[in-house]
Amino acid sequence: MITVIQIGLGPLGQQIGRYIAGKNEVKTVAAVDINEDLKNQDFGQMIGGSPSDVLIKNIIEEALQGLPEKPDAAILTTVSSIQKLESQIENIAKHGIPIVSTCEELSHPWEENPESSNRIDAICKKYNVACLGTGVNPGFLMDYLPSVLSSVCKDVESITVERFQDATPRRIPFQQKIGAGLDLEAFKAKEQTGTLRHVGLKESVYFLANSVGFKLDKVTEDLQPVIAENSISVPSMNIKEGDARGVEQISHGYINGDCKIKMHFKAAIAEPRSFDRVTIKGEPSFVSEIDTGVNGDVATCAITINSVKSILKASPGLHTMATIPVPGYIN
Repeated sequence: MITVIQIGLGPLGQQIGRYIAGKNEVKTVAAVDINEDLKNQDFGQMIGGSPSDVLIKNIIEEALQGLPEKPDAAILTTVSSIQKLESQIENIAKHGIPIVSTCEELSHPWEENPESSNRIDAICKKYNVACLGTGVNPGFLMDYLPSVLSSVCKDVESITVERFQDATPRRIPFQQKIGAGLDLEAFKAKEQTGTLRHVGLKESVYFLANSVGFKLDKVTEDLQPVIAENSISVPSMNIKEGDARGVEQISHGYINGDCKIKMHFKAAIAEPRSFDRVTIKGEPSFVSEIDTGVNGDVATCAITINSVKSILKASPGLHTMATIPVPGYIN
């Protein structure tokens, strides 16, 4: 039995808790969230299940007290910013607990956040633990998966990755993150603060480039609102005609002016068709498509849990999906 401590009990952390509760090979033995209103609540009941012997605490030290032994791993579902994550990782690592995090900027951080990356790597090596940033995207669909698909190619000239998704069934925080329901002025204002975007697109470009040996000399990113052509009403919100129903981001990676990697991400309420598509131009050239796409909330929770067994086998330091043993389904 693999034991975990869950840190961060927002919608994603709660869903991960529910998934773990239904498994035979992994168990949540401690839970932490900074929300003082959650302190000493029963974790099992908080996630909508049966009463458990796990009481939520506000700090790790309190959560670890009374356990017969430290958890095998920590699942960290708190922030998207790697800089905000540094102190959290150190606070876990000093207890000798390996970490799987859903922080998007942690998925392949060396180009965009080299100083934080080096500090986190040093912290993990100091305390002899491994740390991984993963998720469905970044972490799998737009980076790890196309890198695996490229392994059947003799030559690769360029790779295009597209993820189009209807955000209607996604959790509300995700819908807010992509700007759904905002008027265009509010959309632009939020974009300028850096809080409105799909986090991790450039990280996916760099991950894939590193995997296939492309030495990019330029990476660009463009973001635009997806505008509602008519009024839309869904359970979570009402969107007026002319307002944003989501976001569209495109990132390009260049070598000597030639586009070698293109990432096209679009997530919007009432998007007519969802799909995940990888197009590789090379020898052989081919297209691989997942019709209807992969549900991001379900898959992010699943890959986070399923990566725990791999991080337990990894060497100390900061890892990506390309440097850990291949993960697989944990029952």
